[in-house]
Parts: sequence; structure tokens; C-alpha cells
Amino acid sequence: MKSSMLKRNSFWLALSLVLVVLSAIGASIVQTSAYSITVKDMSWETASGESMSALLYKPNSVSADNPAPAIVVAHGWWNNKEMQDANYVELARRGYVVVSIDMYGHGDSDYLPNADLAVGGTGMYDAVKLVADLPYVQQDKIGVSGHSNGARAANFSIAIDNEADKPLIAALLLVDNDAVYADEAGAFTNVYGARDTGIIADQYDEFFFRSYSAEGAVLTPPREYIGTPNAQSFLNFGAEGTEERTAGEFYTDQVDGDEAMRVIYTPAETHPWGTISKSTVASQIEFWDEAFGAPNPIAAGTQVWQVKEVFTTLGLIGFGIFLLAFTRALLTTRAFAGLKYDGVRELAANSRRGHSWFWGGLVASAFASAITYVLLSQSPIMGGIAFNVIPTIFTQGAVFFIATWAALNGIIGLVIMTVSYHLFGKKNGMDLRDAGVLPGWRKFFHGIGLGAVVVTAAFGIVFVLDYFFKTDFRLWVIAIKAFGPDKLWIGLLYVPFFLVYFLANSVAINAFNRFTIRGKEWGNTAVLALFNSLAPIILVVAQYTNFFITGQPIPGFGGIFSIWLFPVIVILAVAAVISRKIYRATNNPYIGGFIMAAVVTLMSVSNTLTVTY
Repeated sequence: MKSSMLKRNSFWLALSLVLVVLSAIGASIVQTSAYSITVKDMSWETASGESMSALLYKPNSVSADNPAPAIVVAHGWWNNKEMQDANYVELARRGYVVVSIDMYGHGDSDYLPNADLAVGGTGMYDAVKLVADLPYVQQDKIGVSGHSNGARAANFSIAIDNEADKPLIAALLLVDNDAVYADEAGAFTNVYGARDTGIIADQYDEFFFRSYSAEGAVLTPPREYIGTPNAQSFLNFGAEGTEERTAGEFYTDQVDGDEAMRVIYTPAETHPWGTISKSTVASQIEFWDEAFGAPNPIAAGTQVWQVKEVFTTLGLIGFGIFLLAFTRALLTTRAFAGLKYDGVRELAANSRRGHSWFWGGLVASAFASAITYVLLSQSPIMGGIAFNVIPTIFTQGAVFFIATWAALNGIIGLVIMTVSYHLFGKKNGMDLRDAGVLPGWRKFFHGIGLGAVVVTAAFGIVFVLDYFFKTDFRLWVIAIKAFGPDKLWIGLLYVPFFLVYFLANSVAINAFNRFTIRGKEWGNTAVLALFNSLAPIILVVAQYTNFFITGQPIPGFGGIFSIWLFPVIVILAVAAVISRKIYRATNNPYIGGFIMAAVVTLMSVSNTLTVTY
């Protein structure tokens, strides 16, 4: 690299390190409320004989002489304990003891036995048992709250608690999942007894809060939920045909000699937005203040978790910059200097026919990406694997779905490039060796070695900062976090799929589609980043446009499939930029492709559900 380029890269490398450290320190200060809360990363053998992982948030003011209410919070399916950060930050700073769990099968907890999804309340009730033994917890004020399948875990836990000699749960808040409304005979009932119970029912929930006919047809969309018999029965403590009740109001009644409370919130939000919604967090705060009384009352609208989100987002940005800057820095070392490329070679589709091949290839790729995604979502076999109904070696079904889709598009990309080369590129002077498509086996594997060092160093930073600060890098559903060694072995199942896509994608972006737009290469990079993400963007926009108009997702295109695309949109755009920058420094498209495949694989396997059959 030239001297000026070295200085610029040194700046970016230093900036990346500053950002990740600033991210960890800032997020730590926020989540500990300026270190007035102690955070412990726990792992223990539960009463169900499983290992469970959780984060414990204990205000320093709490002790055996000054006990506080405790709340166990749980994430949704295919997530982990860090996804509850908005709740544990806000509840802990209000004086509650908070335990955020990795449900079984998620994060660092033991894998979920597919034959027993309700084991220990999917882990939630096992966590309640632990909390009940803590000397600084008020035993009569233990609550549970979960988002989506975390709310289902709360329902599982209530069923266990109802059978216990000494019930432990005093209150629960179900977020984005239905309550249990009826008994086995179909009659409305009150399974929650005298427990204070609330529901947060999003008006645009992709999965829940519908009413159905006897034939299974949808009668009402989620935005009409509050007027349904289910909601009205819940607010009337299991009774039917009594007074009409409204959303956002607290209703009380005597149940078994105790006063109990019911409430339903109906924010105009989607299902996944409930994990990062100021409105939903405010409802959490209000509910627990009504149920238990906050030891340290703070207005529900006064929230600081968003500041933590800003810091963890800075960490994500720093992580991405590090991948690029550290790669270029390694090119100045003796070990990898042979991969450095000092030439300046612009690939220009400088004819009308060349531009036609360029734009035609992009449109074809985007179209194929959208079509293959929809077709996979319609496949019964793929659905069986994705939702862990069909036993396979791919015990992370959701990752298998995305990885298969990625590999298919990688193969389609290879076909498009082959056709383009033989019908246009070869006739117009394209040299595959000069373009880096055929670097030779030695340089190919040398480049893979460079990528492996970069990925190892990047995740090494993640682990170090997690150890000292108990933070990760994340923005909503996009997360880079520490993980157990088992995830490396699991990752080996999926990395071949992601390699097919990201290697092919990097070759397409850099060897076949690199030129200037109006004299600037960044315009070309921006177009390629957009088209990388275009199919997911179109599918998501179509899904939610239809949802907001009709009150329902697109028939036959389940809501989870559009939700899975949220992180994909960002990842694919970033992949185009990173692979282009690395290619310019090395003339080797495989280095950036390998780095992105490895990072995406580790992100995927550490942020999902793992089952055993």
C-alpha cells in the first residue's frame, strides 16, 4: 500500500477499535445505570436437569434486609436473552431484580428436546424456581414476562405453577402472544386465577390475536382483537357475555378471596417491533408498577435503553469497519504481503450492449432471489425442516432455510456469470485471471487464510468485551455476540451453503460488475449494494403493505418469512461494500466472500433455536 493509503487505513483501523470499545463501555454504563446495578452472566443446572444461561440484573440497593420484586423475562423463538435488553434495562433501573433467560434451545442454554417443548416452561419456570430461592427477592412478588414464544413459555409456566404445592408466580405479562382463554372443552375459563395478568396485543401481529370460525377461517384481524370474545373474556376474568371492556384500562375483581387485575394493550405495531418499541416498554413499566409497585418509581415514558441501542449499534459499525481495515493492515505484513495488489484496474461496461448485460444480470438475479425465496417458503419439506418438524442433522431449521436459499442464489449467480462471460465478456476482452476469478490455488488458499485470521480477530474482540462488560454488538434483530464452542461445530453444517453464495456474489460484484458511474466507482458499489438487497426489500414491502391495507399478511406467505428478511437486507448491502473494498486492495474476490460467509454463519448459528430429536 502507498503511504497515504496506509495512513488512511491506520485511521480506519484505530476508529474501529475506538468504536467497539466505546460501544462496550457506553452500553455497560447504561445497562448498569452508571454501575448502580450488578450484572451477572449465569449458568446453572436446573430442576429439569438442563443447563440454563441467563443474565441477572440486581440493583445494588437490594439485599436480604431490603428485598425487591423479581421479574423473569424471556425472548421469542430464534432469539436469545440479549433481545430483552430494553426490558431488563428499564425494569432494573426501577429497582426490580430481573433475570433474562436463554430459553432451552437458545443462546448458551442446553438444546431444546423437540419431544418436550414445554420442559420446565421451556426453561422459564426453572428460572422462576431459582429466583424464588434468592434471599433478596420478595417471595410473593415474582413475575414473568415473555415476547412471542417467550409468552408461550409463560403460559407453560402457569400450567406448572397451578399444579405446584406452593405457587410461585404472582403476575405475568404476555407480549405478542395469546393468553389461554378456554379449557379443554372449549368453555371460557380463568387459568390465571388471582394473578395480575396483562396482554400486549399488536394490531399488526403476524401470528396471533385472530378469531376463527369452526372451519378455521379467519374472522377478525389482530387490529380488531379487543372486541373479540377471547379478549373480552380475558378482561372479564374468564366470564362470557358480561360488560364490554376496552384496551389500556386496568380491571380488577375478587378471585379466590384476592384482588386480581387484568389489562390489554393494543399498540399499532408489528410482532417483531415489540422488542424495540418505546410504547411496549412503557406498557411493561406501567403493568409491573401496577402489579408490584416499583421500588424506584420512574415515569414510564422516561426510558434510556435507546441510548444502549445507539452504543451497541456503534459496536456493529466498528465491527464492520474492523473486518475491512484489519484485512488491509494484514496485507502489510510478511505473512500476507503476497496478496497485496497495487495496480489500478477499472472494469467498465462502456458500451450499450455492456450496460444491457449489466442491468439485465442484476434484474435477473433479483428476480430469481425473490422467486426462490417464495418457492422455498411454500415447500412442505423445507417448512418441515425449517420448523424442526422433520428430523435431520440440521437441528437449526431456520438457519437451514436461509442457508439453502443463499446457496440456490449463489448457483444461479454462477450460471448468470457463465452465460455472460461466454456471450459477452470473453468476446470483449475479459480475462478471468486478470479479473481475479482464477487467482491460482496458492493465492486462493492464501486468501482464505487471511480471511480466517480476520474473522478470528474480529470475534476475539467480541469475546473480550463480552467478558469485561457483558455487552454485545446489535441493532434490533442484527446481532454479533459471544457464543459457546458448540456453535463452531454447528456452523460447519451451514458454512458450505453460505460460502457458495458469498463467494459467487463477491465474484459477480467485483470481477463481472465493477465499473464507474459518472466517473465514480462508489456509484457502482451503491447500485450493487441496492440490488443485493432488492429482492428482500420488495418482499418485505409487499408483505407489510398488504398487512396494513387488509389487516392480514399475504395469503400463503407466512409472517415469519418476511421477519427473517430484516437482517438479511442489511447484511447483503454491507457484504457488497466490504467485498468491493477488499477486492480493490487484493484483486481477489474470494477473500471478502469468505469473510462474509464466516461472519454470517457465526451470526446465524449463535442467534437462533437448536433442537434435539
